[in-house]
Amino acid sequence: MAKEYIAVNSNWDVTRCIDEIRHQAEDVDEIYNVYVIDDDNILIGVLPLKQLLISHSKKKIANITSDDIISLKVDTPAEDVAIIMQKYDLVAAPVIDDLGRLLGKITFDDIVDFIRDEADKDYQLISGITEDVEASDKVWQLTRARIPWLLIGLIGGILGALVITNYEDMISEYAGLAMFLPLIAAMGGNVGVQSSSIVVQGLANKTLGLESTGKKLLKELGVAIIAGIVCSSLMFAFNFFFFSDSMALTATVSIALFSAIIFASMFGTFVPLALNHFKIDPALATGPFITTINDIMGISLYLLIASLVFNIF
Repeated sequence: MAKEYIAVNSNWDVTRCIDEIRHQAEDVDEIYNVYVIDDDNILIGVLPLKQLLISHSKKKIANITSDDIISLKVDTPAEDVAIIMQKYDLVAAPVIDDLGRLLGKITFDDIVDFIRDEADKDYQLISGITEDVEASDKVWQLTRARIPWLLIGLIGGILGALVITNYEDMISEYAGLAMFLPLIAAMGGNVGVQSSSIVVQGLANKTLGLESTGKKLLKELGVAIIAGIVCSSLMFAFNFFFFSDSMALTATVSIALFSAIIFASMFGTFVPLALNHFKIDPALATGPFITTINDIMGISLYLLIASLVFNIF
């Protein structure tokens, strides 16, 4: 917050108020509002400049003060300040302590800097970059920021390979299964990132607080079911016409795709909510972590369903 602001006493008249504004304006670069305080420096309201100009010179400031003002507590988190100022389109807002005493002001250009810094930080977390780095940093700094999540992705890839190894005989016998492994893994990762991104955005702008966790999960489940039906139906039609000689493969891919979309959607919704509950930045959930887990689970579901379906057909 800035400590330079214009404040006038509610007991003054218009003439003294204007003189005081002229005097205080020498130390203030931009005058957004004139705040009205009492003898104890308690914020009472804001003084509309138009009302000040058209009022009689002897009129008391208390009589033309507007109490329609949104103030911020000095201990309000910066994220909440940004949300409040965006919500109410505030150019500037006064800052008060627990007793209501005026301490300073926050202007929108100051909060824009914070919003930009937070957006850059979240973008890096989403991309799997653990440190605050820039393109101009040294090679070692850039590498150190990227390596942790790359190693997690590497471990995930190894686990996925181990899952495939367990079904090596089945894949050798039904080679067509291998064609759709990338598709199942990619769809699961994409759906998970979509779900987690929406949740993270809602957590960031505080819009998710209006619903319970159960309602959020149910809503996302509904979206996942519709998306799963559409995508799996299209895959069923594709396989039916191009691989009509293998009904087992057609059913396997469609069922596995539907299952992977449901799991990825639920997992992508639950993880950022859980991280936020434990005071961990939920943006972590929208990057390689979600993608890696969904890849592994998608492949596992696909091969498990294949082992069941091919035994039936």
